[in-house]
Amino acid sequence: MGVRRKSRELALQYLYGHDLRGAGCEDQELERGLAAFQASFTCDSRALDYGREIVRGICGCRRELDKLVEKHAHNWRLSRMSAVDRNILRIAAWEILHADQVPVQVAINEALEIAKRYSTADAIPFINGILDSLKDEEPAH
Repeated sequence: MGVRRKSRELALQYLYGHDLRGAGCEDQELERGLAAFQASFTCDSRALDYGREIVRGICGCRRELDKLVEKHAHNWRLSRMSAVDRNILRIAAWEILHADQVPVQVAINEALEIAKRYSTADAIPFINGILDSLKDEEPAH
């Protein structure tokens, strides 16, 4: 498994727990949570570095990302999605809109591969459809 895939999986694991706890994205709370999370995992520091970048990026624009995901998830509210699918979509949407070094198709393909591992078979076309629709959005700055 590549470093970036591991980073995305670590970000998914952190965001999943963060979501279920109903934790906020305030800087101090986020940094404490990331430090505790990092202490629980032993892996390549490069994977942790990019994983933290993803989490910080998502927390910095989560409202924007959530609005876009809901806009492209016709008739689906985020609250109705599984926590895994919701956070896979947030990660991919953040990479599509804000991670210039990640090609759009790579962000989509990575999201689908992670969904194959962590979600259900039904989630794959659902996630693909949303991301395929979202990929042409311009980031709001």
